[in-house]
Amino acid sequence: MHDIRLYNFIMASLTIRKLDDPLKARLRIRAATHGHSMEEEARTILRAALNQETTAPGNLYDAIRACFAESGGGELEAMPRELIRDPPTFA
Repeated sequence: MHDIRLYNFIMASLTIRKLDDPLKARLRIRAATHGHSMEEEARTILRAALNQETTAPGNLYDAIRACFAESGGGELEAMPRELIRDPPTFA
């Protein structure tokens, strides 16, 4: 009989096509630097990128505000509004 616990760890495969040569070279160098294969390095990068919790802002206003939140918010004073010219008269 086979141990059923061995079948709980089925891994998926992923093929990445049209990878730019310079990007592939950088991946190869990064993998060698870390002592990994390119495949293991790609898994490490994907795991790190996808394990970060991100919450998508609900709208453009929130997205822009989130970009500037780290630098103190970037609040600006309102510019005074005044007429540029007299409105036309149609008499």
